[in-house]
Amino acid sequence: MEIIYLSKLQGGIILSLTNPISSSEVGTLWLTYQEKTLIMRILEYFMKKADDDEARNILGGLWQELNYYVIEIEKIFRNQGIVIPIGFNNEDVNLEAPKLYDNGFDVMIVRILKEVSMGMYTINMNMAYNDDVIRVYEGLTTVTHKIYKLSTQYLLKKGILAPPPKVTMPTTTEFIKSKQYMSGFNPFNSKRALNDIELGFLHHGIETNNIGMQLITGFAQCAQNKEVRKYLEKGKDLAKKQIKIYQEILLDHDIQFSATSGSTVTTSTVAPFSDKLMMNCITFLNGFCMVGNSFGTFFTLRNDISLKITLLAKDIYFYGQEGIEIMIKHGWLEEPPQTEDRHQLINNT
Repeated sequence: MEIIYLSKLQGGIILSLTNPISSSEVGTLWLTYQEKTLIMRILEYFMKKADDDEARNILGGLWQELNYYVIEIEKIFRNQGIVIPIGFNNEDVNLEAPKLYDNGFDVMIVRILKEVSMGMYTINMNMAYNDDVIRVYEGLTTVTHKIYKLSTQYLLKKGILAPPPKVTMPTTTEFIKSKQYMSGFNPFNSKRALNDIELGFLHHGIETNNIGMQLITGFAQCAQNKEVRKYLEKGKDLAKKQIKIYQEILLDHDIQFSATSGSTVTTSTVAPFSDKLMMNCITFLNGFCMVGNSFGTFFTLRNDISLKITLLAKDIYFYGQEGIEIMIKHGWLEEPPQTEDRHQLINNT
């Protein structure tokens, strides 16, 4: 039996709500709307500047898929009597701006954005109860996996993406016999070799920070606000610091990381995106970096590496907080939906 609720009042009209969504679903849909409208503006610029037909097809296919689900989210908001967020619109992208990045970077950044989406959809699905909301995240998850696969294949084929180092395949199974396995601080003991989990995390950390450094370099070149430019330069230095630390660990174990060239940023200083969009984009990626570092800390079993990752996470956290403060100062951070302030309601009556 379908239950209809008559509890929402909008503009003097009582709205009939069927199967109202929960607070967690309002929050996750709101955040998804912000992220998707931001990505769509980025895609529009890269589609306009793409010289490669295959890359343009990947970007265009993703834009069409995201546009469908943005419309679906708007339908849910309307049906629930929820105001549609502002998100990011045509004012946040300048399609006439010159090319800011060389060929290949467009698909590279799409691949990174899809990594962020994978993590977000897992959390969002765990907080979804309404059938309509579940369908949105099921569909977006399918789209993300498809685009991530296409992007990875494209970048490998073009020689833009470097695969992780090759290792000797294991032929036996072993159990850890001593807590010395976790030790990395003792200068009188040799450090054990990296295990494949640690090697994979270090590779991924260098790869994502290398791309992030290129992205933020381009943003810094064209940002209109001086405070934003200074903040972005600080982010570039933080990405370099992480790359240096991870590479040093690999080199200590005679592992050479073959990163792609960082020279993918052009000399253009004309902004393709608003400062608001660029700051929000860095905030999204900063959150992804925090989650990735937490994962690496938990699954890295050598305590010296875990400590280095933890200290980096501290730097990333404070950098992220500084960015949020800048966005609030300039009115670029849209406020998420929130619960009623009961204390204020009681004291104002």
